[in-house]
Amino acid sequence: MTPTILNTIAAHAKERVAADKAVLPLGSLRETAEACPTAPSFPFESALAAPEVSFICEVKRASPSKGMIAEDFPYMTIATDYEAAGAACISVLTEPKWFLGHDDYLRDIRSAVSVPLLRKDFTVDEYQIYQAKLLGADAVLLICALLDQQQLRDYIQLCDTLGLSALVEAHDETELSSAAGAGARIIGVNNRNLKDFTVDLRNSLRLRELVDKDTLFVAESGMKTAADIALLREGGVNGVLIGESLMRAPDKKQMLSELRGDTL
Repeated sequence: MTPTILNTIAAHAKERVAADKAVLPLGSLRETAEACPTAPSFPFESALAAPEVSFICEVKRASPSKGMIAEDFPYMTIATDYEAAGAACISVLTEPKWFLGHDDYLRDIRSAVSVPLLRKDFTVDEYQIYQAKLLGADAVLLICALLDQQQLRDYIQLCDTLGLSALVEAHDETELSSAAGAGARIIGVNNRNLKDFTVDLRNSLRLRELVDKDTLFVAESGMKTAADIALLREGGVNGVLIGESLMRAPDKKQMLSELRGDTL
Protein backbone atom coordinates (compact mmCIF):
# COMPACT_ATOMS: atom_id res chain seq x y z
CA MET A 1 0.00 0.00 0.00
CA THR A 2 1.33 3.43 -0.93
CA PRO A 3 1.99 5.41 2.23
CA THR A 4 -0.11 8.54 2.67
CA ILE A 5 1.47 11.94 3.20
CA LEU A 6 0.37 11.78 6.82
CA ASN A 7 2.02 8.41 7.39
CA THR A 8 5.22 9.66 5.77
CA ILE A 9 5.30 12.69 8.07
CA ALA A 10 4.57 10.49 11.09
CA ALA A 11 7.38 8.10 10.19
CA HIS A 12 9.78 11.03 10.07
CA ALA A 13 8.44 12.25 13.42
CA LYS A 14 9.39 8.90 14.94
CA GLU A 15 12.89 9.31 13.55
CA ARG A 16 13.11 12.79 15.07
CA VAL A 17 12.01 11.48 18.46
CA ALA A 18 14.58 8.66 18.32
CA ALA A 19 17.33 11.18 17.53
CA ASP A 20 16.20 13.48 20.35
CA LYS A 21 16.11 10.58 22.82
CA ALA A 22 19.70 9.75 21.94
CA VAL A 23 20.66 13.24 23.08
CA LEU A 24 18.31 13.53 26.06
CA PRO A 25 16.74 10.30 27.37
CA LEU A 26 13.02 10.22 28.18
CA GLY A 27 13.65 9.89 31.92
CA SER A 28 15.72 13.05 32.06
CA LEU A 29 13.26 14.97 29.91
CA ARG A 30 10.32 13.81 32.03
CA GLU A 31 12.03 14.83 35.27
CA THR A 32 12.74 18.32 33.94
CA ALA A 33 9.24 18.78 32.52
CA GLU A 34 7.53 17.60 35.70
CA ALA A 35 9.57 20.12 37.69
CA CYS A 36 8.20 23.00 35.61
CA PRO A 37 5.42 25.09 37.17
CA THR A 38 1.93 24.07 36.15
CA ALA A 39 -0.68 26.72 35.40
CA PRO A 40 -3.63 26.68 37.82
CA SER A 41 -6.01 26.44 34.90
CA PHE A 42 -5.90 25.44 31.25
CA PRO A 43 -5.54 28.78 29.40
CA PHE A 44 -5.96 27.27 25.93
CA GLU A 45 -9.35 25.83 26.89
CA SER A 46 -10.38 29.02 28.66
CA ALA A 47 -9.66 31.01 25.50
CA LEU A 48 -11.83 28.68 23.42
CA ALA A 49 -14.70 28.87 25.91
CA ALA A 50 -15.25 32.58 25.20
CA PRO A 51 -18.74 33.59 24.00
CA GLU A 52 -17.56 34.57 20.52
CA VAL A 53 -15.68 32.38 18.05
CA SER A 54 -12.03 32.27 19.09
CA PHE A 55 -9.30 32.63 16.49
CA ILE A 56 -6.26 30.37 16.69
CA CYS A 57 -3.80 32.06 14.35
CA GLU A 58 -1.02 29.96 12.92
CA VAL A 59 2.66 30.72 12.45
CA LYS A 60 3.53 28.54 9.48
CA ARG A 61 6.24 28.88 6.88
CA ALA A 62 5.33 26.04 4.51
CA SER A 63 3.06 23.02 4.09
CA PRO A 64 3.03 19.83 2.00
CA SER A 65 -0.07 20.96 0.12
CA LYS A 66 0.97 24.56 -0.59
CA GLY A 67 4.76 24.40 -0.52
CA MET A 68 6.51 27.58 0.59
CA ILE A 69 4.00 30.02 2.07
CA ALA A 70 6.36 32.61 3.57
CA GLU A 71 9.84 32.87 2.07
CA ASP A 72 10.39 35.86 4.32
CA PHE A 73 9.52 34.54 7.79
CA PRO A 74 9.82 37.07 10.64
CA TYR A 75 8.02 34.70 12.97
CA MET A 76 8.36 36.89 16.05
CA THR A 77 6.76 39.84 14.28
CA ILE A 78 4.03 37.57 12.91
CA ALA A 79 3.22 36.27 16.40
CA THR A 80 3.16 39.71 18.03
CA ASP A 81 1.00 41.00 15.16
CA TYR A 82 -1.46 38.19 15.80
CA GLU A 83 -1.63 39.03 19.49
CA ALA A 84 -2.12 42.73 18.75
CA ALA A 85 -4.86 41.84 16.26
CA GLY A 86 -6.81 39.98 18.92
CA ALA A 87 -5.88 36.35 18.37
CA ALA A 88 -7.20 34.17 21.21
CA CYS A 89 -4.37 31.67 20.74
CA ILE A 90 -1.40 31.14 18.46
CA SER A 91 -0.48 27.86 16.79
CA VAL A 92 3.22 27.35 16.07
CA LEU A 93 4.45 24.73 13.59
CA THR A 94 7.50 22.87 14.87
CA GLU A 95 7.60 20.08 12.25
CA PRO A 96 10.87 20.75 10.38
CA LYS A 97 10.84 18.82 7.12
CA TRP A 98 7.53 19.52 5.41
CA PHE A 99 6.39 22.61 7.32
CA LEU A 100 9.88 24.07 7.86
CA GLY A 101 9.08 24.56 11.52
CA HIS A 102 11.47 24.55 14.46
CA ASP A 103 11.24 24.17 18.23
CA ASP A 104 13.01 27.51 18.60
CA TYR A 105 10.06 29.27 16.96
CA LEU A 106 7.79 28.16 19.78
CA ARG A 107 10.35 28.88 22.49
CA ASP A 108 11.03 32.38 21.14
CA ILE A 109 7.38 33.22 20.60
CA ARG A 110 6.57 32.15 24.16
CA SER A 111 8.94 34.84 25.40
CA ALA A 112 7.18 37.52 23.35
CA VAL A 113 3.43 36.94 23.72
CA SER A 114 1.03 36.21 26.57
CA VAL A 115 -1.75 34.39 24.68
CA PRO A 116 -1.92 30.57 24.88
CA LEU A 117 0.28 28.64 22.44
CA LEU A 118 -0.42 25.39 20.63
CA ARG A 119 2.55 23.24 19.60
CA LYS A 120 1.46 22.12 16.13
CA ASP A 121 3.33 18.94 15.34
CA PHE A 122 2.72 15.26 14.69
CA THR A 123 2.64 13.61 18.10
CA VAL A 124 3.69 9.96 17.89
CA ASP A 125 5.38 9.58 21.28
CA GLU A 126 4.88 10.85 24.84
CA TYR A 127 8.36 12.36 24.55
CA GLN A 128 6.93 15.14 22.38
CA ILE A 129 4.41 16.11 25.05
CA TYR A 130 7.16 16.60 27.61
CA GLN A 131 9.05 18.61 25.00
CA ALA A 132 6.01 20.81 24.44
CA LYS A 133 5.85 21.59 28.15
CA LEU A 134 9.49 22.67 28.22
CA LEU A 135 9.10 24.77 25.07
CA GLY A 136 6.35 26.79 26.74
CA ALA A 137 3.30 25.38 24.97
CA ASP A 138 -0.15 25.47 26.55
CA ALA A 139 -1.55 22.78 24.26
CA VAL A 140 -0.51 19.98 21.93
CA LEU A 141 -2.10 18.44 18.87
CA LEU A 142 -3.14 14.79 18.95
CA ILE A 143 -4.25 13.35 15.60
CA CYS A 144 -6.72 10.46 15.67
CA ALA A 145 -5.42 9.11 12.36
CA LEU A 146 -2.05 8.49 14.05
CA LEU A 147 -3.12 7.31 17.52
CA ASP A 148 -5.52 4.62 18.71
CA GLN A 149 -8.05 5.35 21.43
CA GLN A 150 -5.87 4.03 24.26
CA GLN A 151 -2.94 6.17 23.13
CA LEU A 152 -5.23 9.19 22.94
CA ARG A 153 -6.51 8.49 26.46
CA ASP A 154 -2.99 8.07 27.83
CA TYR A 155 -1.70 11.21 26.14
CA ILE A 156 -4.68 13.31 27.30
CA GLN A 157 -4.06 12.13 30.87
CA LEU A 158 -0.37 13.01 30.53
CA CYS A 159 -1.30 16.46 29.25
CA ASP A 160 -3.58 16.91 32.27
CA THR A 161 -0.75 16.14 34.70
CA LEU A 162 1.48 18.69 32.95
CA GLY A 163 -1.18 21.40 32.78
CA LEU A 164 -1.44 21.17 28.99
CA SER A 165 -4.57 21.01 26.87
CA ALA A 166 -4.97 18.45 24.11
CA LEU A 167 -6.53 19.47 20.82
CA VAL A 168 -7.68 16.10 19.49
CA GLU A 169 -8.05 16.19 15.73
CA ALA A 170 -10.55 14.04 13.84
CA HIS A 171 -11.64 13.96 10.22
CA ASP A 172 -14.59 11.57 10.12
CA GLU A 173 -17.22 9.89 12.30
CA THR A 174 -14.97 6.99 13.31
CA GLU A 175 -12.18 9.28 14.46
CA LEU A 176 -14.70 11.54 16.18
CA SER A 177 -15.98 8.56 18.18
CA SER A 178 -12.41 7.65 19.13
CA ALA A 179 -11.72 11.19 20.33
CA ALA A 180 -14.90 11.32 22.41
CA GLY A 181 -14.25 7.86 23.84
CA ALA A 182 -10.77 8.91 24.88
CA GLY A 183 -12.19 11.79 26.91
CA ALA A 184 -11.22 14.67 24.64
CA ARG A 185 -12.38 18.04 25.99
CA ILE A 186 -11.37 19.83 22.77
CA ILE A 187 -12.06 18.25 19.41
CA GLY A 188 -10.74 19.78 16.24
CA VAL A 189 -12.11 18.77 12.88
CA ASN A 190 -9.73 19.21 10.01
CA ASN A 191 -11.54 20.24 6.87
CA ARG A 192 -8.42 19.19 5.00
CA ASN A 193 -8.13 15.45 4.43
CA LEU A 194 -4.60 14.68 5.63
CA LYS A 195 -4.39 11.70 3.29
CA ASP A 196 -4.84 13.66 0.05
CA PHE A 197 -5.15 17.31 1.26
CA THR A 198 -8.53 18.01 -0.34
CA VAL A 199 -10.61 20.58 1.62
CA ASP A 200 -14.31 20.60 2.49
CA LEU A 201 -15.52 23.26 4.95
CA ARG A 202 -18.79 21.40 5.48
CA ASN A 203 -16.91 18.66 7.27
CA SER A 204 -16.80 20.72 10.47
CA LEU A 205 -20.49 21.58 10.29
CA ARG A 206 -21.46 17.96 9.74
CA LEU A 207 -19.37 16.57 12.56
CA ARG A 208 -20.20 19.36 15.03
CA GLU A 209 -23.72 18.00 15.20
CA LEU A 210 -22.36 14.67 16.46
CA VAL A 211 -20.37 16.15 19.35
CA ASP A 212 -21.71 16.96 22.82
CA LYS A 213 -22.31 20.71 23.09
CA ASP A 214 -20.16 20.86 26.23
CA THR A 215 -17.15 19.68 24.23
CA LEU A 216 -15.12 22.55 22.80
CA PHE A 217 -15.04 22.33 19.03
CA VAL A 218 -12.45 23.79 16.65
CA ALA A 219 -12.73 23.99 12.86
CA GLU A 220 -9.37 23.67 11.13
CA SER A 221 -8.33 24.63 7.59
CA GLY A 222 -10.15 26.15 4.64
CA MET A 223 -11.62 29.31 6.22
CA LYS A 224 -10.95 32.29 3.97
CA THR A 225 -13.82 34.77 4.39
CA ALA A 226 -16.08 36.34 7.00
CA ALA A 227 -18.93 34.35 5.46
CA ASP A 228 -17.04 31.13 6.22
CA ILE A 229 -16.61 32.18 9.86
CA ALA A 230 -20.26 33.26 10.15
CA LEU A 231 -21.38 29.87 8.84
CA LEU A 232 -19.24 28.06 11.40
CA ARG A 233 -20.41 30.37 14.19
CA GLU A 234 -24.02 29.52 13.38
CA GLY A 235 -23.05 25.85 13.41
CA GLY A 236 -21.88 26.04 17.02
CA VAL A 237 -18.12 26.07 16.46
CA ASN A 238 -16.11 27.48 19.39
CA GLY A 239 -12.87 28.23 17.58
CA VAL A 240 -11.25 28.34 14.17
CA LEU A 241 -7.63 27.57 13.37
CA ILE A 242 -6.44 29.64 10.43
CA GLY A 243 -3.02 29.43 8.85
CA GLU A 244 -2.49 30.12 5.18
CA SER A 245 -5.02 32.95 4.78
CA LEU A 246 -3.41 34.93 7.58
CA MET A 247 0.15 34.00 6.68
CA ARG A 248 -0.32 35.36 3.16
CA ALA A 249 -2.00 38.57 4.34
CA PRO A 250 0.34 41.61 4.30
CA ASP A 251 -1.77 43.25 7.04
CA LYS A 252 -2.68 40.52 9.51
CA LYS A 253 -4.64 42.80 11.80
CA GLN A 254 -6.84 43.92 8.92
CA MET A 255 -7.28 40.35 7.70
CA LEU A 256 -8.31 39.10 11.13
CA SER A 257 -10.74 42.03 11.44
CA GLU A 258 -12.25 41.10 8.07
CA LEU A 259 -12.60 37.44 9.05
CA ARG A 260 -14.38 38.41 12.27
CA GLY A 261 -16.78 40.50 10.20
CA ASP A 262 -15.79 43.77 11.86
CA THR A 263 -15.87 45.60 8.55
CA LEU A 264 -19.23 44.30 7.39
